[in-house]
Amino acid sequence: MIDDFEKLADKISRWLAAYMDAARAQGLVVGMSGGVDSAVVARLSQMAASDRVLGVILPCHSDPRDERDAMTVAAHFGLATIKVDLADPYDALLARASVALQTTPPRLGPETPPHDPRSRLGSANLKPRLRMATLYLVANSRNCLVVGTGNRSELAAGYFTKYGDGGVDLLPLGSLVKSEVRGLARALGVPAPIIEKPPSAGLWQGQADEAEMGFTYDELEAYLAGGTSKVSSEVAARVDRLAAASEHKRSLPPVFERP
Repeated sequence: MIDDFEKLADKISRWLAAYMDAARAQGLVVGMSGGVDSAVVARLSQMAASDRVLGVILPCHSDPRDERDAMTVAAHFGLATIKVDLADPYDALLARASVALQTTPPRLGPETPPHDPRSRLGSANLKPRLRMATLYLVANSRNCLVVGTGNRSELAAGYFTKYGDGGVDLLPLGSLVKSEVRGLARALGVPAPIIEKPPSAGLWQGQADEAEMGFTYDELEAYLAGGTSKVSSEVAARVDRLAAASEHKRSLPPVFERP
């Protein structure tokens, strides 16, 4: 099995290198979150571009352990990194937007109540969108491509932020489910604590992917592999709802066609 993942890693790294060459890019930029997906993508990018890879660590009121884990991965593989702390820009933008929103016309509807889970999505999703903008600022300054870390499981359920972590140039893990990403991580020599770390998008303190999605990655993978017969009816319905609601994330914006 390890041999299979080693062959897969070689294919993905060659794919990345081919796209980089076709785009005449000078290197690859990867946002490093401290999770297994970004660790795998960083190592694959390194295999594709050698020392022309830059890991970017982008804390934004984040758990300090995530930054330490990202640095652990970078040190383990000898990756160059920079850090851009986004806490102050995030706070400033939220403060200015909050003041401006007080002047919105009543006909636009009332503000989402604080107890409604949707009330924190706007501010939470601002974090990955600021990270996306920063990654492109860095990449454009050095003629590089931004390599994303999304996997098939997340893409299928729509578990990513539109124009945030979904805003990238390449998705090397886009056809791999979470268990395959972990298998690839083992083959690549990613440190075990990173592989075993509970998945989290880091949108707020204590946030966990599986709790927010409402099912486990194993259940989602079973559904993707075998359909509704492989999971409970509740899980199947939940996956279907999330997939349908997030279809806009996986498509280009609708364009009006002139008659």
